[in-house]
Amino acid sequence: MYFSLTEKLLSQIKYYTPDAIANLKGSAEYPLLKGKISFWQVKQGCLVLVEVEGLPQTDIICDSPIFAFHIHEGDRCSGNTGEPFADTAGHYNPQRCTHPYHAGDFPPLFSNQGWAWMSIVTNQFSLKEIIGKTAVIHRHFDDLKTQPSGNSGEKIACGVIRATWD
Repeated sequence: MYFSLTEKLLSQIKYYTPDAIANLKGSAEYPLLKGKISFWQVKQGCLVLVEVEGLPQTDIICDSPIFAFHIHEGDRCSGNTGEPFADTAGHYNPQRCTHPYHAGDFPPLFSNQGWAWMSIVTNQFSLKEIIGKTAVIHRHFDDLKTQPSGNSGEKIACGVIRATWD
């Protein structure tokens, strides 16, 4: 019997309870921005599911905002007045690859009237490696070439990745 990748992945998720989560919160400039990232360790790598609402939006139909989404090396969603999430540091990049090949580089989030949903599987890290790191949404899309972070702009939302087994 043939099983799709989706069926194989879902069969590995026990009771659909994630192994880790990050609750996203927007900066003071984006107080309505919030979301949740769920992580499951599966045979193929790490399954990541992102649900976000309150993203900045525009009324121009052909100009829906696109936002960079990364895992960062820092362990706190704090900073200063000029950069509220400065303590997230740079992209998670244990192999010291050039951008966009950092382990923490993800596809962008496409806004749909202020909300976004995305799911990916990555084999660039194990779940245990990212516990305590931060997940960050940037104001602009990642251009996939500018070093070291894709010219993705200010950090507008952040969440610390926490194991659900604690």
